[in-house]
Amino acid sequence: MDLFDDVRLRMNSGAWIRTIWVVPLWMTMMVSTGLGQEWAKRMFDQTSHDFGTVARGAKVEHRFTLENIYEEDVHIVSVSSTCGCASSEFPTQNLKTWDKAQIVARVDTRGYYGRKDASLKVSFDKPFRAEVQLHIHTYIRRDVVVQPGVVQFGTVRQGTSSRKKVSVDYAGRSDWRIQRVECANPHLQAQVVQKPGVPGQVGYELLVTVSDTAPAGYIRDQLTLVTNDFDSHKARVPVPVEGVVVATLSVHPPSWSASMEVGQSLSKRFVVKGAEPFSVVSATCRDERLKCTVLGRTQQLYLITVDFAAGATPETLNETIFIETDLGGKQVLEVPVRIQVTPQGTTTF
Repeated sequence: MDLFDDVRLRMNSGAWIRTIWVVPLWMTMMVSTGLGQEWAKRMFDQTSHDFGTVARGAKVEHRFTLENIYEEDVHIVSVSSTCGCASSEFPTQNLKTWDKAQIVARVDTRGYYGRKDASLKVSFDKPFRAEVQLHIHTYIRRDVVVQPGVVQFGTVRQGTSSRKKVSVDYAGRSDWRIQRVECANPHLQAQVVQKPGVPGQVGYELLVTVSDTAPAGYIRDQLTLVTNDFDSHKARVPVPVEGVVVATLSVHPPSWSASMEVGQSLSKRFVVKGAEPFSVVSATCRDERLKCTVLGRTQQLYLITVDFAAGATPETLNETIFIETDLGGKQVLEVPVRIQVTPQGTTTF
């Protein structure tokens, strides 16, 4: 049984996964003879990506994720491309154990056409010198132009809808058509409206809407224009969609987990923020031992402290703090609370 056999067996316990797998890289190199530079490649979730067929002017980028699975720090020296059609953005800081980073690969769809294959060479100098090749492939259409190259929503307030428009133009067959628009995100709706006829061109306006049901968070999605192209490889044209939905109300931290000994007291401060002026109507908890106090406010921010005094008996407290506001018909924020009360002399965590 070698080191990795032992690691795999002990990983079956589940709880050991994040502990046992972190082995010194020098030990990995000793066990796996002929490993060479494979240690660096093992950190990447993938080393190749095919963008497929894209329109001229479309924003085309992909994020390659790497995670330092070793005990030693890892450092990226540089990332270079074999083709002028491709560029990259990469982190320069050290990656400590379990740190993650992303190398963003971009393709220039304005200055290049046709089939483009490029490689990004990622160079490391710590803990050992190594290189990893990341491969990207794409076919850039000359006859289809998307302007702007991405449906960019910017910031959208949660609970509201927003619509953006991009232009899709085709130079070629007079009977070329966009038959439908596909999207996996249920909070995005899209439709196409054909422009008045221009000799030698077919044009559409692509109208995209973020619905008022969209949850807070980033939008990084893709619409697919399904056309009647004779070539099946060109019949589907991707259009990226980006933006961020900002919560009307948020509380930080979103939860409270603590450990304390019997007889001790704890205090926690929470910040409630709003996208517009609001008022906190009340801050309460079913367990009256959790005492909530509103400290102060601005038009869009409140400070709330929660105090708890443990009794003489060990226990586990699972409760919820309810913060009621006057925004949107008395919107209520819920903050989960878990407090472990242990006997005196017990090590806390």
